[in-house]
Amino acid sequence: INYLIKSLMFIILALIQRESVFQQSYEKLKDQTLQEKTIGGKNIFPQDQTAQDNNVQKKSPCGCQKCFSKDDKFLMSCFNPSIEPFLSASSRLSLDVFMWWKRLQYERRNFNYYKTAVANLFAVFPPVPDLRKPSPGKCRTCAVVGNSVNLRGSGYGSLIDGHDIVIRMNGGPTTGYEKDVGTKTTHRVLYPEIILLCIFHVFFCNLVVNLKAGHFSQVMVVNPAFMKYVHEIWMKRRGKYPSTGFMTLILSLHICDEVHVFGFGADSNGNWSHYFEVLKKKNYRTGPHSGTNEYAILKRLASEQTVTLYKGS
Repeated sequence: INYLIKSLMFIILALIQRESVFQQSYEKLKDQTLQEKTIGGKNIFPQDQTAQDNNVQKKSPCGCQKCFSKDDKFLMSCFNPSIEPFLSASSRLSLDVFMWWKRLQYERRNFNYYKTAVANLFAVFPPVPDLRKPSPGKCRTCAVVGNSVNLRGSGYGSLIDGHDIVIRMNGGPTTGYEKDVGTKTTHRVLYPEIILLCIFHVFFCNLVVNLKAGHFSQVMVVNPAFMKYVHEIWMKRRGKYPSTGFMTLILSLHICDEVHVFGFGADSNGNWSHYFEVLKKKNYRTGPHSGTNEYAILKRLASEQTVTLYKGS
């Protein structure tokens, strides 16, 4: 009996020691995991942590099947979360960024005139872009809808409309193209040339207001500082400046948990034509934009499963 009692005591002590070792290993693994999710001691993707039964359980930064992470190596090599994608009434543009943007426009007016134009612009447009903040418990999916002719006959309409956010750019229409491009639009992205037009033409802002009447919450004007960041960091200064479509792609990485891309790229003949136009001029290229380089970056993001690319018809 004494031998049996001693054996049982030995087993109990062994189990207690094993549990202690396991707990130490768990704590070490937890600390290592937290360190891996930081760069320079700062969380890239904030983790929502809740205490349950005195144990800390980490949640994913989003509710999607796959969230952006340090494993997206190409994304992480270019991504800067501190850049504001959209211009707002509270944006503070540096003189350096203004001079960079000004050279693109061949504009001679000064910085103060620009600031006045911005104030006038946001007297009629929303002072802050209407966007929900990311939530660790939810999966906010975005459809970035370009204007490429490869949307024609694609039948992507219902797929596009199924996303939480549907971003279109410039004047890409939906009426008459619903089956291929959908009907839902939560936001439209405009180039900041709209500000320049307000500078050049006193009455242009009123014209814009009339065109956008009833759709103020959809309007997002790209921040010139974001343009500069995309051109210098993502595009390595190739092309004169990034296209609206490419900038929209990059900004979607800043505001979405999951990105699906439609209507990008040239047709089978290499023409960069639109789904809503009949191509009259062959060899239609991308002008000041480096379309080939932009599409190569998109394909790399798709190959690393950072975004999902739909190539169309």
